[in-house]
Amino acid sequence: MPCWRTMTTYRCPDCGTSSPVDSATWCCPDCHGPWDLDFRAAPVPLTELPGRVNSLWRYAEALPLTDPVTSLGEGRTPLVPLTGTVSVKLDFLTPTLSFKDRGAVMLAELARRLPGPPRRVIADSSGNAGTAVAAYCARAGLDCTVFVPEATSAKKVEQIRAHGARLELVPGDREATAEAARAAAGGEGVFYASHVYNPFFLHGTKTYVYELWEDLGGRLPEAIVVPVGNGTLLLGAAQALTELHEHGLIESRPALIAVQAEAVSPLAAAFHAGADDLLGRSPARPTLAEGIAIPNPPRARQILRAVREWGGTFLTVTEDEIRQARRDLAGRGLFVESTGVACWAAAGGWTDRTAVVPLCGAGLKTGAAET
Repeated sequence: MPCWRTMTTYRCPDCGTSSPVDSATWCCPDCHGPWDLDFRAAPVPLTELPGRVNSLWRYAEALPLTDPVTSLGEGRTPLVPLTGTVSVKLDFLTPTLSFKDRGAVMLAELARRLPGPPRRVIADSSGNAGTAVAAYCARAGLDCTVFVPEATSAKKVEQIRAHGARLELVPGDREATAEAARAAAGGEGVFYASHVYNPFFLHGTKTYVYELWEDLGGRLPEAIVVPVGNGTLLLGAAQALTELHEHGLIESRPALIAVQAEAVSPLAAAFHAGADDLLGRSPARPTLAEGIAIPNPPRARQILRAVREWGGTFLTVTEDEIRQARRDLAGRGLFVESTGVACWAAAGGWTDRTAVVPLCGAGLKTGAAET
């Protein structure tokens, strides 16, 4: 079996508790918060990349796992200019048609290396992360159960089932779904493949920024725009920016711009109020951008801190703006689900600076979603 990276342990960012990564623990046992990972990336040699594997695993120096057997060729998605200043990264062109593949492959690879390995993998999701975990567990030969809200898109539900995962439809919102999964996560022989609590997922999503850096010849745009619900893409992006900057591989500091749907925007409210954490528990209101409809993200403090550290801000978009942006993108040849469209709604018309917007999921996952 491939070896673990040396000196990789879970660490709680709030209370400092640590745990070995070869345990199945999914959160800090003391304060029950999400884990970070004590892992120091080495500099990625830009000039050596063209001869490497054409997937996210080409950035081996920056990854806490190496020599994967679960890879489906994820990553290396196209970067396409759509205006004079704004480009889009087609992250829906991944094996399960969403950017969540970047992190899910790390979780499945981690799970298969655990002592045992686990008899069952559990995930919770609004759809895309669950689909990705189901697919990579199938690739790894691991039994998988995915918890999703009962209102999840029928197309995403069908996709999860197609990969052979057991599906648990949970009455209520996304938060109720997470609570149901966590209640099941303590069983013997269970690995909770949480894209929110497990930091290996973030070390997968950070490859999004490494790809931008490579494709732009060792540079980055003036702004990196990402949709934010639980913040897994944003926090991965912030991790990559920190590594690239510390290694002297970028000179400028791109602004990290976070986008939320106006209907569910607790982080935007906290940011603009100058708060370090959420202002209180928020209700979940209906929105087309179901993938970022997270009223109480567990990593809220980290998300707010990352946006401030990287000179960014929070933007919100209305449902009408999402609809219009989706029609606009479709008219340009790109059929994208509404969560990713939110970023185009926020920044597609920018002309004052260069920016990259991720198109995170394929439109086929939800259909037209005009109502």
